[in-house]
Amino acid sequence: MGFTVSQRKDRNTWVVRCTIDGQRTQRTFRTEGEARQFALKAEAQRQEDEFNGVMGRKPKFTFSEGLQRMVSEYDVRSQKQHILLVAKWMDDHAPSVIIGQELLDAARKMQKALKEKGLAQSTINNRTQVIKRVLSLAYREWDWIDLPLDGKLRKPSPKNERHIYLTEVELAELLEAVPERYRVERRVILLAMLTGMRRGELLGLEPGNVHNGRVVLRPNQTKSGKPRVIPLTEEALPLVESLPFDTTGDRVRGAFEKAREKIDRPEIRFHDLRHCYASLLASKGEALTSIRDLLGHSSLVVTSRYAHADPARWDGVMTRLPKISNQTATKH
Repeated sequence: MGFTVSQRKDRNTWVVRCTIDGQRTQRTFRTEGEARQFALKAEAQRQEDEFNGVMGRKPKFTFSEGLQRMVSEYDVRSQKQHILLVAKWMDDHAPSVIIGQELLDAARKMQKALKEKGLAQSTINNRTQVIKRVLSLAYREWDWIDLPLDGKLRKPSPKNERHIYLTEVELAELLEAVPERYRVERRVILLAMLTGMRRGELLGLEPGNVHNGRVVLRPNQTKSGKPRVIPLTEEALPLVESLPFDTTGDRVRGAFEKAREKIDRPEIRFHDLRHCYASLLASKGEALTSIRDLLGHSSLVVTSRYAHADPARWDGVMTRLPKISNQTATKH
């Protein structure tokens, strides 16, 4: 391996030879200086190509290929609508975009375009999450890229955050309002209240997901692509005795909409049950780190948006504060 320089005295020329992958090549020069200069440049290029071949230049894959693989290998029902819309935007504005910096640039253009269109930040974040997950899988699971690029794609906190947190009594009223014909769907809704699981995660449950009183979600069943363990209460255990649930996403949605209409709360969404779960845990004094892990969030920043502390708890904080004015009075 490498380039050698030698003189051909019979012809008064200089030859640069090299053998790479069993193939021998050579080139002739009139002077030694020309030959050595060529050899130095050629060797530097060879080393650079070798480095890039091992460390950087892997086969290139398009975003479309990544999206198709993600859909085939993971349960993405909770993201279905956003996946379709992101795929359409990329087809229209960045067809055949390559996973890497090129995809990052296209994603940022998409974010800007959606913002100019007037879409809510939460909606833009949901679309961005689709791209972030493809980037994450491309690096962590598929070995398609050499650097973790998903962290370079920001999702600003929405200014129009939803703050709908039902009390235990209100949750019970909502559950009671589910029509009798939706018995299976009622179980799904109750389990959502008791575990904070997403609708797609609930509908994807199988008998193998239940172990020793816990639900264990595999990486291909979660939005983040990471495994998650959720303990089950005594009330929740009977709900997972017969899995999978014999229903569809449309039936669950229909049952939920009927229930919220009956209690005159049309603003409530199924995903709000996840927020309620986090909020109730926080109101009972559960640490945000635990709530983060139970919900499968990547950071406490996300968890803190959902797990708002119960205002009543501040009363206890006030009683524990020292009386500042009494401190000086004691000294005198």
